[in-house]
Parts: sequence; structure tokens; C-alpha cells
Amino acid sequence: MVKYIKTAQMVHFEKTNGGIIYLLPDVIIKIFTLVPLVFLWKVVMLSGVDVGMSMQQMLTYAYVSSLLSDMMVVNTPASGWLSEGVLMRLYGRPLSIIGQLISQTVGGWIPMLFMFSLPMAIVAPLVGVNLRPASLWFFISLFLCISLGFAIDILFACLSIKLRNTSWLISRIRAAIVALLSGTIIPVSLLPLGFDRIVKYQPFASLGGAPLSIFVGASDPLSILKVQIFWNLILWPFALLVFKKSQEGMVSYGG
Repeated sequence: MVKYIKTAQMVHFEKTNGGIIYLLPDVIIKIFTLVPLVFLWKVVMLSGVDVGMSMQQMLTYAYVSSLLSDMMVVNTPASGWLSEGVLMRLYGRPLSIIGQLISQTVGGWIPMLFMFSLPMAIVAPLVGVNLRPASLWFFISLFLCISLGFAIDILFACLSIKLRNTSWLISRIRAAIVALLSGTIIPVSLLPLGFDRIVKYQPFASLGGAPLSIFVGASDPLSILKVQIFWNLILWPFALLVFKKSQEGMVSYGG
């Protein structure tokens, strides 16, 4: 475990070794995306649109989704490990590949958590957002969301291995699917024509939208946790099996 913690620390220091000033543009972009989004939802809610949540719930939903965006939908270095030569570096270390991917990803979250998420959480009351979770089950749901996110990311990485030279296309398709079905941008409950009742049981809905709905008290925690646990039990063994099979077809820059 110490080795993986050190790996996470290495990635954290790698992102900040040029000084935090180089991360400021990303922080500014996130802030100028979040603040207008909050006021946009205020306008929508004041217009009388029924979204199945109160204004306070909707504002909190959007706010927390932005603060924890990296955790809501996990995106590991595996998405570009073939074209960027990451693969060869990982296999050159005496650690498991998946363990390194998880450590590197978590380590990469740290700078933005301190530079963006924490300050914006402090100023949340100033924009009328309540960041107290409606249920402590949120933290368990968030853990299951992150766990499932890694499994799904590994499966998409294996798909890029299978198709080869289509990493960009796969990433675009993935982004579209996640944006529509995960509930991180638009709550699943807002999907029209009864799709919300179907979509909430597919694996992508167990990502960001699941813990967010628990956080704001818009859904029953136990029913959501059951679905999240189910998909973790199904997709993790499948992801490990597919990854093991895919290793034979890996081709990366550098060898």
C-alpha cells in the first residue's frame, strides 16, 4: 500500500512541480463554468419548470457535481496509455498495472481538490448553496461510484486496445454516453418519455448521478446502493478478465 501512496504523491508533485500558477487557468475555467451554471439553474427553477427537485436541491446537485467532477466520472491515464507511451512506463515498474492506474488517478485529483473544490465549498453559502448531505449514505455511494468508474474506464481502455488507433473516437463516444446517462450534467430524473425509469438501472447511472441524488435527498439511498453494488460485482470481474485477455494485443509507442 505504501508503494501506491508514493505513486499518488509522485503524480501530485508532478502536476505542481512547475508551480501552482500553471494550474490557475484550469481553476479559472472551472469557476467561470460553475458560477453561471448555478444562476442558470436558478432561472430555470424560477420559471416554474418541474424537475422533481426543489431549487435548493437542484443548485446543490449542480454545485457538488462540479466540485467532485473528477470522482463522479473517473478518467484514468489508461484512456491515452497506448498513444502517449504511458503503457511502457507502467510495465517497467514492479507494481500491478491497475494499482498504478488507480494511484496515478487519485494523485492527480489532489491539486484541483485543494485549489478549486475546497475554496468553492467555502464560498458556497454566498451563492445560496447548502453543502450538507441529506444522508451519510452519500459517502458510501461515492466510494461505490468511484470504484465502478475505474472498472468502466478499464473496459473503455481495453476497447481502444481492441480497435487500435481509435482512442480519440472512443473518448468522444464515451464522453457523449457519460454526459447523457450518468446524471452528472442532467439528472436522470429529467430524461423525457419515461426513459428515466429505465436508464436509472444501467451502469452509467450508478456513477455521478447516484451519489448526487443521495446527497440532495432526491432518492432512496438503499435502492441506489443496491444497484451500485450489483454493477460493481458484475463489472469488476469482467473488467479484470477483459484486461487480462487484452494484454496480448497491446501495442504502444516505445515497443
